[in-house]
Amino acid sequence: MDSTPSPSSSSAFGLVSSALGRYIPRGGAAAAAGPAEAQGDRAGRRPVTGDPAAGQQDQILGAVNLDRDLIITRCNLDAPVFAGLHAVAGSSFVDLLPPRDVPTVTRRLRQVLETGEAHVARIQRLRRGDGSELVVSLSILPAAAPQEGLTVSLIAMARRLHLYAAETAIGTSLDIGETAQSLAQSLLAWGDVAAVDLDFAVWTGEGVTGQGQGRIRLRRAALVPDRAWPEGYVTPGDDLPSDASRLLAQAVRRDDAPQAIVIPDRETVERVLGSPRVMRALVPGDRSAGVACIPLVLDHAPPVVLGVAEVWRRADCPFRDSELFDLQELVARTAHHVDLARQHQREHTQVLALQRRLLPRTGGDTVEIASVYQPATPDSAGVGGDWVNSFPLPDGRTALVVGDVVGHGLGAAATMGQLSMEARALLSAGLAPDEVLEHLDKTVTLLDDAESGLAAGYSALGSTCCIALYDPVSHQVALSSAGHLPPVLVSPDGHARPLAVRPHPGLGAEFALREPFDVHTFDAPPGSLLALYTDGLVEDPVESIDEGIARLADAVSRVHPWDSLQQAARHVVSALAPVCRRDDVTLLLARTIGYRKGDTATWRLPARDDAPARARSQVSALLRKWRTRDDTRDTVLLLVSELVTNAVRFATGPVTVRLIRAGHGLLCEVGDTGNGRPRLSRGALLDDGGRGLHIVHRLTTRWGVRWTDGGKVVWAEVAR
Repeated sequence: MDSTPSPSSSSAFGLVSSALGRYIPRGGAAAAAGPAEAQGDRAGRRPVTGDPAAGQQDQILGAVNLDRDLIITRCNLDAPVFAGLHAVAGSSFVDLLPPRDVPTVTRRLRQVLETGEAHVARIQRLRRGDGSELVVSLSILPAAAPQEGLTVSLIAMARRLHLYAAETAIGTSLDIGETAQSLAQSLLAWGDVAAVDLDFAVWTGEGVTGQGQGRIRLRRAALVPDRAWPEGYVTPGDDLPSDASRLLAQAVRRDDAPQAIVIPDRETVERVLGSPRVMRALVPGDRSAGVACIPLVLDHAPPVVLGVAEVWRRADCPFRDSELFDLQELVARTAHHVDLARQHQREHTQVLALQRRLLPRTGGDTVEIASVYQPATPDSAGVGGDWVNSFPLPDGRTALVVGDVVGHGLGAAATMGQLSMEARALLSAGLAPDEVLEHLDKTVTLLDDAESGLAAGYSALGSTCCIALYDPVSHQVALSSAGHLPPVLVSPDGHARPLAVRPHPGLGAEFALREPFDVHTFDAPPGSLLALYTDGLVEDPVESIDEGIARLADAVSRVHPWDSLQQAARHVVSALAPVCRRDDVTLLLARTIGYRKGDTATWRLPARDDAPARARSQVSALLRKWRTRDDTRDTVLLLVSELVTNAVRFATGPVTVRLIRAGHGLLCEVGDTGNGRPRLSRGALLDDGGRGLHIVHRLTTRWGVRWTDGGKVVWAEVAR
């Protein structure tokens, strides 16, 4: 027996059309009729009642045959759901598409023609003649013979199929605006206009509780389709008028329980909304007659309303009970995605606030500071752990610190804040950069122990940090790095180069890999520019990290000495940072100024008994030259005498005395080769030891100790 099927039944169009038999009555199928008959009156057609299931579900299947020029040759769109699609033989298929989708779909159609490989299950919108859109699942099937063209099968995205596709699409972003937009686009399958209005606390990421109705404040988070709207209509980013917010809140919280409502016609809408101002704000146009309002509810005790989803329809398309049930199910399934986006927004805001708090505020008299911080884009894993700080030290130097903590979110933020504050405290206490990094290294290791770190699901091992100390007297920078990228130094003549810093493992490295931290010293004469940054600024998947650093050096070298440093920093970041940032971008620029030569003086004295007298003589002559007040001069002379006496008494080797005129004060420094730490303690009435430090403490506004390779320096500041 010859079982070869007929050509009409073997084509993709014939196979799809035959699958419509259970939905389309015999004798009326468009597939069996000519093109003219296929466009007959569809309004009078009804589903076949022979199959009990057929009358209980929507007709959602259709097929269109195209030639190689993408012109419709046959169509079978007899199901009522396709009413309004102007698909006639001889017209172009792309006329059914929204203009923004024409290039993409055309490319897919021609790709199937060329390769013969089907393209299935594309979620697509088709334009009806009245301007509304129909959401379908579109599959492109090649014909058995290439010259016969293509068959496009259409499945109206209704009921379970659309619920599944919508829920899958809505949970793909942690950005609250994108999540609301995805929900609104999915709701558009049930109406002409869809909007999502969120509680303002949800929009900003704050905690949401069952607050009273009088305090409700709604903000429009999403609106589809994208077109010109009447004047006064609320669009995304706008707050709803207080009356509109209160009405929506009361409508969906009837009997103190959130529930969906339907306002079926224009007259009822006008009666419910009342105020013309509220009508202009909520009703999308004259053709919109009915609306379904579905609350976004978290299933808590009591339930928490996150916002309201609204679907508007024309008067000739009233909402059926089954459609309202589907709308409620979709919103209920996706409300938790909105709450997840809210939590992400809250965490993002908290981390961002912490990082901006750590940004340097101002520089000082000896260095100009500018910084730029740009967080990762909202759809990334979250704000990272970049941190940057700069602050003047009590002894006149300036500390520049930049770090990058591993990971994202609150765990990274907590570690970032702890390391930043610890670094500042240790540097202010006079520790050298390498000693500070040793302490930070131990801190990261302790934070990562089994109890506090790993048990919390976060590890900071491998975090990086770079510390630079600028001395405005010697015009030198002392720098230590723990796994961080090398800073870039631009000399006053415009030559830029990365500083030669010996590579070192990051903080918290394994014990076998730990090495002593090095201190590198570089000359930075006045007018030099130092750039510290994190890897997000120079990393690019298509080039090596060295090329990225070279691009940064080139960009920084173009900064003119007269340019505003803050504007220059923004320009450098905009030129180098990627548009879609998967990591935070941080840049710190420091332009060195230093002290003028006439504002500092240094003396080197032998550690002998006459050293205090010689120091007083030298300092007294300088203070007269600076025209210092008599009371200030007496205070400084007594202070220098006590500090030099202590240095001679408890240390060996030469004594260095340095006097700096800075701002509204005088800074006195006495350095020696001793390693003992002067400490202020409470002594007995007749005790001789320690009285010198008490005198220093009483005479100065602040004093302290910093350590050097050859000993220590005791510094003290006196107001002048």
